[in-house]
Amino acid sequence: MYITAKVIWNFLFYNTDFHESRAHVHVGKKSTEDLCKIWLEPEVEVAKQGDLTDAQVREVVRITTEYKDKLIKQWNLFKQGSPIRIIKIRK
Repeated sequence: MYITAKVIWNFLFYNTDFHESRAHVHVGKKSTEDLCKIWLEPEVEVAKQGDLTDAQVREVVRITTEYKDKLIKQWNLFKQGSPIRIIKIRK
């Protein structure tokens, strides 16, 4: 019997990112130490792979592309010092 567990990805903004002008998000899962960094603009692209495998990077880039507008909205709230909300993705 095989059980497939879903990976829960965490998309994060760091306080140290506050001074960066280009919108981006850091992505990893609970056990990830070196997170993947993904630029949100002008196009979604990987800035740093971190500890993720190539397949994992492809998956988070796909999710990031799908939710790009929502992530940029959250980035803008973050930059304004406003509270950001958790985006729940159900697949």
